[in-house]
Amino acid sequence: MPEIVFVGRSNVGKSSVIKQLTGKKVRVGKRPGVTREFCRYELGRKLRIVDLPGLGFISGMSSKKQEKIKTEMVRYLEENTDEILFAIEIIDSRSFLEIAERWEKRGQIPIAVELFLLLQELELLPIVAANKIDLIYPEERDEILDVICEKLGLDPPWRQWLDVIVPVSAKTGEGIDELKKLMRRRFQELNQEQLLRYLK
Repeated sequence: MPEIVFVGRSNVGKSSVIKQLTGKKVRVGKRPGVTREFCRYELGRKLRIVDLPGLGFISGMSSKKQEKIKTEMVRYLEENTDEILFAIEIIDSRSFLEIAERWEKRGQIPIAVELFLLLQELELLPIVAANKIDLIYPEERDEILDVICEKLGLDPPWRQWLDVIVPVSAKTGEGIDELKKLMRRRFQELNQEQLLRYLK
Protein backbone atom coordinates (compact mmCIF):
# COMPACT_ATOMS: atom_id res chain seq x y z
CA MET A 1 0.00 0.00 0.00
CA PRO A 2 1.41 3.44 -0.91
CA GLU A 3 2.54 5.45 2.11
CA ILE A 4 3.13 9.01 3.17
CA VAL A 5 5.58 9.19 6.08
CA PHE A 6 5.68 11.92 8.69
CA VAL A 7 9.01 12.54 10.42
CA GLY A 8 10.50 15.10 12.78
CA ARG A 9 11.94 15.83 16.18
CA SER A 10 9.87 14.92 19.21
CA ASN A 11 7.16 17.39 20.23
CA VAL A 12 6.97 19.28 16.92
CA GLY A 13 3.32 18.34 16.35
CA LYS A 14 3.45 15.49 13.81
CA SER A 15 0.36 13.78 15.19
CA SER A 16 -1.55 17.07 15.37
CA VAL A 17 -0.79 17.86 11.72
CA ILE A 18 -1.91 14.36 10.69
CA LYS A 19 -5.16 14.90 12.57
CA GLN A 20 -5.73 18.20 10.73
CA LEU A 21 -5.03 16.60 7.34
CA THR A 22 -7.00 13.39 7.70
CA GLY A 23 -9.57 13.90 10.44
CA LYS A 24 -8.28 10.67 11.97
CA LYS A 25 -8.19 10.30 15.73
CA VAL A 26 -4.50 10.08 16.48
CA ARG A 27 -2.63 9.99 19.76
CA VAL A 28 -1.56 13.53 20.64
CA GLY A 29 0.41 14.42 23.76
CA LYS A 30 1.84 17.48 25.47
CA ARG A 31 5.09 15.77 26.46
CA PRO A 32 7.95 15.00 24.04
CA GLY A 33 8.08 11.42 22.86
CA VAL A 34 4.42 10.40 23.04
CA THR A 35 4.76 8.71 19.66
CA ARG A 36 7.38 6.06 20.44
CA GLU A 37 6.26 3.45 17.94
CA PHE A 38 5.53 3.41 14.23
CA CYS A 39 1.87 4.48 14.07
CA ARG A 40 0.04 3.54 10.86
CA TYR A 41 -3.32 4.91 9.73
CA GLU A 42 -5.03 3.48 6.68
CA LEU A 43 -7.11 5.89 4.62
CA GLY A 44 -9.51 3.63 2.79
CA ARG A 45 -7.81 0.71 1.11
CA LYS A 46 -5.45 2.72 -1.04
CA LEU A 47 -3.26 4.91 1.16
CA ARG A 48 -1.43 4.62 4.47
CA ILE A 49 -0.13 7.40 6.70
CA VAL A 50 2.90 6.47 8.83
CA ASP A 51 3.71 8.59 11.88
CA LEU A 52 7.33 7.79 12.76
CA PRO A 53 8.65 8.29 16.31
CA GLY A 54 10.00 11.70 17.17
CA LEU A 55 13.76 12.07 17.39
CA GLY A 56 15.87 13.97 19.90
CA PHE A 57 15.04 14.39 23.58
CA ILE A 58 12.36 11.96 24.76
CA SER A 59 11.19 12.19 28.36
CA GLY A 60 12.14 9.18 30.46
CA MET A 61 14.12 7.45 27.71
CA SER A 62 17.85 6.67 27.72
CA SER A 63 20.11 8.04 25.00
CA LYS A 64 20.83 4.44 23.94
CA LYS A 65 17.13 3.80 23.37
CA GLN A 66 16.77 7.10 21.53
CA GLU A 67 19.63 6.12 19.21
CA LYS A 68 17.98 2.74 18.61
CA ILE A 69 14.74 4.45 17.56
CA LYS A 70 16.69 6.68 15.16
CA THR A 71 18.43 3.66 13.62
CA GLU A 72 15.12 1.82 13.19
CA MET A 73 13.53 4.87 11.58
CA VAL A 74 16.39 5.35 9.10
CA ARG A 75 16.26 1.65 8.24
CA TYR A 76 12.50 1.88 7.68
CA LEU A 77 12.92 4.80 5.28
CA GLU A 78 15.74 3.08 3.39
CA GLU A 79 13.93 -0.26 3.09
CA ASN A 80 10.54 1.14 2.06
CA THR A 81 11.40 3.72 -0.58
CA ASP A 82 9.34 1.79 -3.15
CA GLU A 83 6.17 2.11 -1.05
CA ILE A 84 6.75 5.67 0.22
CA LEU A 85 5.24 8.22 -2.15
CA PHE A 86 6.77 11.18 -0.33
CA ALA A 87 7.74 12.35 3.14
CA ILE A 88 6.55 15.25 5.24
CA GLU A 89 9.00 16.58 7.81
CA ILE A 90 7.38 18.58 10.58
CA ILE A 91 9.53 21.20 12.28
CA ASP A 92 8.77 23.60 15.12
CA SER A 93 9.25 26.94 13.39
CA ARG A 94 9.49 28.74 16.72
CA SER A 95 12.33 26.68 18.26
CA PHE A 96 14.06 25.37 15.10
CA LEU A 97 16.80 28.01 14.93
CA GLU A 98 17.67 27.93 18.62
CA ILE A 99 17.98 24.12 18.62
CA ALA A 100 19.91 24.07 15.32
CA GLU A 101 22.43 26.64 16.57
CA ARG A 102 22.90 24.70 19.82
CA TRP A 103 23.79 21.57 17.84
CA GLU A 104 26.07 23.50 15.47
CA LYS A 105 28.02 24.96 18.40
CA ARG A 106 28.78 21.38 19.45
CA GLY A 107 30.03 20.68 15.93
CA GLN A 108 27.05 18.45 15.15
CA ILE A 109 24.46 18.46 12.38
CA PRO A 110 21.03 19.29 13.82
CA ILE A 111 18.60 16.35 13.71
CA ALA A 112 16.04 18.28 11.63
CA VAL A 113 18.70 19.15 9.04
CA GLU A 114 20.06 15.60 9.01
CA LEU A 115 16.55 14.26 8.45
CA PHE A 116 15.88 16.62 5.55
CA LEU A 117 19.16 15.68 3.87
CA LEU A 118 18.35 11.99 4.30
CA LEU A 119 14.89 12.42 2.75
CA GLN A 120 16.47 14.24 -0.19
CA GLU A 121 19.13 11.56 -0.57
CA LEU A 122 16.45 8.84 -0.63
CA GLU A 123 14.50 10.91 -3.21
CA LEU A 124 11.39 10.95 -1.03
CA LEU A 125 10.33 14.38 -2.34
CA PRO A 126 10.25 15.94 1.14
CA ILE A 127 7.80 18.62 2.16
CA VAL A 128 8.77 20.68 5.22
CA ALA A 129 5.75 21.76 7.26
CA ALA A 130 6.95 24.59 9.52
CA ASN A 131 4.48 24.07 12.35
CA LYS A 132 3.52 26.44 15.21
CA ILE A 133 3.77 29.43 12.88
CA ASP A 134 0.96 31.03 14.90
CA LEU A 135 3.46 31.55 17.74
CA ILE A 136 5.64 33.83 15.59
CA TYR A 137 4.71 37.48 14.98
CA PRO A 138 3.59 37.93 11.34
CA GLU A 139 6.25 40.61 10.69
CA GLU A 140 9.01 38.19 11.79
CA ARG A 141 7.91 35.13 9.83
CA ASP A 142 9.65 35.79 6.51
CA GLU A 143 12.99 36.43 8.20
CA ILE A 144 12.76 33.29 10.34
CA LEU A 145 11.63 31.12 7.42
CA ASP A 146 14.52 32.48 5.32
CA VAL A 147 17.04 31.36 7.97
CA ILE A 148 15.32 27.97 8.30
CA CYS A 149 15.73 27.49 4.55
CA GLU A 150 19.37 28.45 4.78
CA LYS A 151 19.95 25.87 7.55
CA LEU A 152 18.29 23.22 5.37
CA GLY A 153 20.62 24.04 2.48
CA LEU A 154 18.00 25.93 0.47
CA ASP A 155 18.96 29.40 -0.76
CA PRO A 156 16.68 32.11 0.69
CA PRO A 157 14.24 33.72 0.27
CA TRP A 158 11.96 30.92 1.41
CA ARG A 159 9.17 31.95 -0.95
CA GLN A 160 11.09 30.51 -3.89
CA TRP A 161 10.66 27.10 -2.22
CA LEU A 162 6.87 27.01 -2.01
CA ASP A 163 7.05 23.52 -3.52
CA VAL A 164 9.09 22.36 -0.49
CA ILE A 165 8.28 24.44 2.59
CA VAL A 166 4.92 25.55 3.95
CA PRO A 167 4.24 27.38 7.24
CA VAL A 168 1.35 25.80 9.18
CA SER A 169 -0.34 25.75 12.55
CA ALA A 170 -1.87 22.44 13.59
CA LYS A 171 -3.51 24.32 16.47
CA THR A 172 -5.36 26.97 14.44
CA GLY A 173 -5.48 25.26 11.04
CA GLU A 174 -3.49 28.07 9.41
CA GLY A 175 -1.63 26.88 6.31
CA ILE A 176 -3.23 23.41 6.29
CA ASP A 177 -5.00 24.12 2.98
CA GLU A 178 -1.65 25.16 1.46
CA LEU A 179 -0.09 21.92 2.75
CA LYS A 180 -2.92 19.92 1.16
CA LYS A 181 -2.37 21.71 -2.15
CA LEU A 182 1.31 20.80 -2.04
CA MET A 183 0.43 17.17 -1.24
CA ARG A 184 -1.98 17.13 -4.18
CA ARG A 185 0.84 18.41 -6.37
CA ARG A 186 3.03 15.50 -5.22
CA PHE A 187 0.24 13.02 -6.02
CA GLN A 188 -0.10 14.52 -9.49
CA GLU A 189 3.66 14.42 -10.10
CA LEU A 190 3.59 10.72 -9.17
CA ASN A 191 0.52 9.97 -11.32
CA GLN A 192 -1.42 9.06 -8.17
CA GLU A 193 -4.22 11.59 -8.54
CA GLN A 194 -6.79 8.98 -7.46
CA LEU A 195 -5.40 9.30 -3.94
CA LEU A 196 -6.39 12.97 -3.64
CA ARG A 197 -9.82 12.04 -2.27
CA TYR A 198 -8.28 10.56 0.88
CA LEU A 199 -7.32 13.97 2.23
CA LYS A 200 -9.89 15.49 4.58
